[in-house]
Amino acid sequence: MKRLLFITAFMASLCGTAYASAGASSSHIDVAALTTSALGIFSLLLFVSAYALVIFEEQLHLRKSKPVLLAAGVIWICVAITYSALGDTHSAEVAIRHNLLEYAELFLFLLCAMTYINSMDERNVFQALRSWLVGKGFSFRVVFWVTGLLSFFISPIADNLTTALLMGAVAMAVGGSDKKFVTLACINIVIAANAGGAFSPFGDITTLMVWQKGKVQFAEFFAIFIPSVVNWIVPAIFMNFAVANKQPKASGDTKTMKLGAKRIIVLFLLTIATAVSFHNFLHLPPATGMMLGLGYLGFFSYYLKKKEHRNYDVDDNPLAHQTYKTQPHPFDLFRKIARAEWDTLLFFYGVILCVGGLSQFGYLAMVSNFLYHDLGATTANVMVGILSAIVDNIPVMFAVLTMDPTMSHGQWLLVTLTAGVGGSLLSIGSAAGVALMGSARGIYTFGAHLKWTPVIALGYAASIAAHLLINAGHM
Repeated sequence: MKRLLFITAFMASLCGTAYASAGASSSHIDVAALTTSALGIFSLLLFVSAYALVIFEEQLHLRKSKPVLLAAGVIWICVAITYSALGDTHSAEVAIRHNLLEYAELFLFLLCAMTYINSMDERNVFQALRSWLVGKGFSFRVVFWVTGLLSFFISPIADNLTTALLMGAVAMAVGGSDKKFVTLACINIVIAANAGGAFSPFGDITTLMVWQKGKVQFAEFFAIFIPSVVNWIVPAIFMNFAVANKQPKASGDTKTMKLGAKRIIVLFLLTIATAVSFHNFLHLPPATGMMLGLGYLGFFSYYLKKKEHRNYDVDDNPLAHQTYKTQPHPFDLFRKIARAEWDTLLFFYGVILCVGGLSQFGYLAMVSNFLYHDLGATTANVMVGILSAIVDNIPVMFAVLTMDPTMSHGQWLLVTLTAGVGGSLLSIGSAAGVALMGSARGIYTFGAHLKWTPVIALGYAASIAAHLLINAGHM
């Protein structure tokens, strides 16, 4: 409820702001006047209402994509009507096509990444890693650090949501009925996954947006590696002393990777290299490189399907039916594509078009002027991270990119860091936290995470200080 009240107050403050800088796509329209128009205010309230439904997704059992899809369509109707009434029948079309192009690049990039993750999941890559960790017989304290460390380094490749779910499953398998350990491990995993995702374009949606916009180049993300480490290490050290240093019960559950699993991992890394090369050397959108990588997987899936059936059908191979007790389901690339998080992909569409529509009414220009002109870039970027913990970092970062404030390279690195790690302040502030609350329902909760928010905030402040010190030359 506090989250909803904050958003409402924040949006209401925008309506009351007296100043608005010009930011319309058409030079002869006074955008400042549109912020107080009836349709402009209606669009703003509609977005707040839609996002309130997103916040209470778990309680309402309403998919998060549905309210923002509806809001996006209605907001752009309002934009088109408003501009047409002012004699401009062209600017709204140009603006929405620009938003659609941005979404298309994000959509294709994520669709490919999700397909690879689903393929590795089907080949038991993550299950095998989980079995290996559980079977090692580590103490709770060692598991706490190992899962945190793996979360930090897997997240830059596999994204923070997937990483949090994988490591959360490990923590719950090891912890069993020890609720205190599971809670602490989950908090640590969320912080580590978000921190690890902050220094890689592949670790979080916000970093991907920043990279695709060309604000930060691929190699430049590593400038915030140490601040990201600081963000995770500081709260982890404090939580370490609350973890019991005792042995968990041994588990006999073992999983092995299926045929082709390692080669799919190699193909995924090759796909990432292809996307980076497309962007850095060919000056083409990274999404086109990712789609080429999907072609790699497409041809390998054909080989894999034939190979598995051949292994099962060979009568003179004594190991065939030991490996395949029953005839395996064919590895179908399009089934893996179908398993993509379509609710999430459509949610991004709704958010991008909602924020893009509100920008046409001048609201983002108002926010940009207040934050980056009145408060200053450093203060504004620190606030972006805090706001990300309350609202969600995706619409916040897209709003910043749409505002496109004039600031130094060091400030773009700072907002990338804060938007990425700020969500760790609250369990509802990141996709990783929300996902783990669902999988560890009743154990890892909002209240349990909130108890450790002070030390997480200390890590947040320390990471910002580290960035300002290490990257002072870029500020």
